[in-house]
Amino acid sequence: MLGIRVFIRMPSPLKWNKNRQPFSSFSRNLNQQPFLVSNSSSWSSDNYYNCKHNVSPHTIIRSFSAKDKAITQESNTGLTVAILGPTNAGKSTLFNRLMCKESNRSYRLSSEKKSHKAKRSRGRIGSNNNPSSRVGGAIVSSTPGTTRDRRECIGRIGGTYFALVDTAGVDSERIDLLTQGKSRKDPMEVEMMKQTLEAARNADLIFLMFDAKIGVTTDLAETCRWLRKVGAHAWTDNVNKVDNDDNDNNDTVEGDDGWKRKVVILANKLEGDAWSNYYDESSTVVENLSEVSRMGFGEAIPISAEHGEGLADMGQIIADMTAKKHAYFGLPYSDDDDNNEEEEETEGVKKEKERPLRLAILGRQNVGKSTLVNALLKQDRVIAGDKPGLTRDAIAVNWSWNGRPVHLVDTAGIRRMAKRDHTDNIEDLAVRDAMRAMKVADVAVLILDAEAKMLQRQELAIADAVVREGRCLVVVANKMDLLVDAEYSSDEYAAGVRQQVEGRFPMLRSTPVVAMSSLTGECVEDLMPVVFNARDRWSQVINTALLNRWMIDVVEGQSPPMVNGRQAKIKYIMQTKGRPPTFLLFCNVEALPASYMRYLNRNFQETFGMFGMEVRMAIKTSTNPYHDKNDKKRGGMGVGGRDQRKARMIAELKSNGKPKKKGVRRRMQRR
Repeated sequence: MLGIRVFIRMPSPLKWNKNRQPFSSFSRNLNQQPFLVSNSSSWSSDNYYNCKHNVSPHTIIRSFSAKDKAITQESNTGLTVAILGPTNAGKSTLFNRLMCKESNRSYRLSSEKKSHKAKRSRGRIGSNNNPSSRVGGAIVSSTPGTTRDRRECIGRIGGTYFALVDTAGVDSERIDLLTQGKSRKDPMEVEMMKQTLEAARNADLIFLMFDAKIGVTTDLAETCRWLRKVGAHAWTDNVNKVDNDDNDNNDTVEGDDGWKRKVVILANKLEGDAWSNYYDESSTVVENLSEVSRMGFGEAIPISAEHGEGLADMGQIIADMTAKKHAYFGLPYSDDDDNNEEEEETEGVKKEKERPLRLAILGRQNVGKSTLVNALLKQDRVIAGDKPGLTRDAIAVNWSWNGRPVHLVDTAGIRRMAKRDHTDNIEDLAVRDAMRAMKVADVAVLILDAEAKMLQRQELAIADAVVREGRCLVVVANKMDLLVDAEYSSDEYAAGVRQQVEGRFPMLRSTPVVAMSSLTGECVEDLMPVVFNARDRWSQVINTALLNRWMIDVVEGQSPPMVNGRQAKIKYIMQTKGRPPTFLLFCNVEALPASYMRYLNRNFQETFGMFGMEVRMAIKTSTNPYHDKNDKKRGGMGVGGRDQRKARMIAELKSNGKPKKKGVRRRMQRR
């Protein structure tokens, strides 16, 4: 299989300016080298091939295979890019622009492909937001401070894959709170800055974004000072240069291993080239770009994250950093298609064994979802607290449990429509993210709150959505430390929860229930074995012979009822697919009664242990070879029969607004 190649079209004819100054564009460069100037409006992208770097511009026009993706996704030596900046600078918009839709499954799902005239969902887990407005990715809103947690994904630009990190906004007040370490007013601000600090320390390339139309603010200046202090603290001053190209620049810091990390400033919200007019007195963008170049991280790159302008310059920098890091650590960076084909075949054999378990954590607000994620990971990966609604984005974390890969997703709390905050669409977008994480997951964990002491209708609605979507469900009874004592054990607590689930939702009988306390960590280790067992049952493929033997026993116990005066017969059964388990019944009738289908589902779940999931059974009618297709019952008198008369009456109503008058029936007179 040939590798995929990405080609970027060359821009319109380029020409040199005599004085190395642009005619209608602001002059800037990345490594203090002259560059070409284009007459095109999207000059930032056009000058991509003209920056003089050691890595050829054709580096990004290269074939890539699963080997390159594995280096970035699984190895710790892959390039990590973090996006930092003040609030409302466009960080989440750029994050969505650079996100690889295929690797992160952020493409539009089949259930989301609805017509524009479709009514918006008003149910308990529905959303007021238009489904076509956004698909996957981080939540984007004009409200400052929308992003709170550190969100990671696989980024891609051209043929280069890298780890991409979106962070919360950084300002001077949050930096002061971080240095103090405590905040009585809002401890969430300190946790947000800790997540941003962790992203800055682990990044190889930091994109510092700001609004170019606003210019250099106090928050941006404090952020630059804070980044230099973070670099001095996180990375020592060991000098071990990879090359001598950037020795004169002070926009890099050295790590403990000698690897050079770089900070690049991005001037966002610059669409087209009208802002670069020197003679426009009302425009202060050129002055802002000149001022930001004195911040100590070199000159800014003008981009527009919303419209995708200037990404080619970023792609060149990412390709350069990737090539340098591969060369520094001695990683293979080959374009040999033959080797790629062999590696893809080998990976195809091991794909199913190495396929990570996709686990989504769902529930109402303030039931302990983020606390459970931190307890499983044994680190403060996501923000957790007593305040409801802390989590907004669906935070995905790649994790390994006993050597088995897990794709863990923490989601926002799901409230019913009437109780949501409708001042903005942030909560609706958060609910959509949570439901989307459930749709692409293998197993969904529904967390119940012990303080409620009763199963809520909202939790039943979430469980019903999980089962109807075809996912496997595991119930977690959290906060058992509030109820369990010497006289009341955790097993009794789990049995009581299971009894409530079966009483309120009979379809979820015998669903696995794990009682735990995510705050104290008690019984948290019992969750993952149950989850992997549920995934194995959900994805198993049953032999056809075993299925037909089971069907014979079931039919002997209770035969199918009469359907339209005809005895129904089930001739054959086979499994068409797993995940979710789907079966096809060959019958002599078009449909079986709902009561008998429930009988089959219940018996099947008890026989094969398919609890906590929906068993889908479809019916296919077998044709009678001796049946004459032309012998059809007309169903009444008149031309075409009863159905045709009804169709003609409907057409007459649509055209004239009233039915046609019935004529006088003429009787045949005997001669």
